[in-house]
Amino acid sequence: MIATIGVVSLIAACSGNGGGGDADAGGATYPDDNITFVVPFSAGGPTDTVTRMIAEPMAAKLGGKVVVQNVEGAGGTVGAGEVARAEPDGYTVLMHHIGMSTAPALYKDLGYQPLESFETVGLVTEVPMTVVARKDFAPATLKDLVTHVKANADKVTLANAGIGAASHLCGLLFQTAAGVKLQEVPYEGTGPALTDLVGGQVDFMCDQTTNTSGQISGGEVKAYAVTTPERVKSLPDLPTTAEAGLPGLEVSVWHGLYVPKGTPQDVVQKLSEALKVALADQKVIDQMAKLGTAPVPAESATPQAHRTKLEEQLGTWGKVIADAGVEAS
Repeated sequence: MIATIGVVSLIAACSGNGGGGDADAGGATYPDDNITFVVPFSAGGPTDTVTRMIAEPMAAKLGGKVVVQNVEGAGGTVGAGEVARAEPDGYTVLMHHIGMSTAPALYKDLGYQPLESFETVGLVTEVPMTVVARKDFAPATLKDLVTHVKANADKVTLANAGIGAASHLCGLLFQTAAGVKLQEVPYEGTGPALTDLVGGQVDFMCDQTTNTSGQISGGEVKAYAVTTPERVKSLPDLPTTAEAGLPGLEVSVWHGLYVPKGTPQDVVQKLSEALKVALADQKVIDQMAKLGTAPVPAESATPQAHRTKLEEQLGTWGKVIADAGVEAS
């Protein structure tokens, strides 16, 4: 399913060429056409939210127009595959999260390889995750939750946004840390999964603070813990998983920008520089803070830092997924 959600405003005033880019290797200006940011998940989800935060300031720096497009399916692999096959000209950019490092272990016929099919542009943010439940779920604390799911493993439902999604990965780690195997309920995106959680159709899930902070603050869900070593500023009363008695559950969801392999390096650098500008924008900083996260430092918003992170995470998650015996169809 492909849904173009809207054009992010941005026309940077530039004298003489109508665009903000310098001449690329072929002599044309970049950008001189719309840039499409592909989000491989549903509109309104956490990755979509982060993308829309940075799109406008990036566009203003580049001097062009950015269209945010949601291309859902198969844990983010449909959208990623489309970008991998796109023209390597800098006009199709992928925003992906930790799922880029897990897909090769999950899918036999992926159709692309993260390191071989893409140029890394830069990291964007590392988002904490939260363990949340329907507000009338009986367990009061994370320890209570572990005890309850162990005693009711055949009845408790654990929601996620589909195999390979961040919520699925966090759910795998929860089950490993708790020593239990649960009935998982996959959805076509985080938005509908959280909607059903709020509505009481499923029991609990892991999800990113960018998607749960509002529901937690508004009392729409019961929150047990945040999955990072330190508490998040936007949810100061929420303990870490270690504080709450489950130290084996520690994960954050990193996001990064990609373009197809073969994209000219000067174009990659322009995108990276625009990303740095966006991450230093006070509006972006404030928006992310409200959602329990923060931009990465400038030194992480680079192609090399991003590639190093991707290489490390491919190794880490390949082992976790293999040990769990999980495979996507």
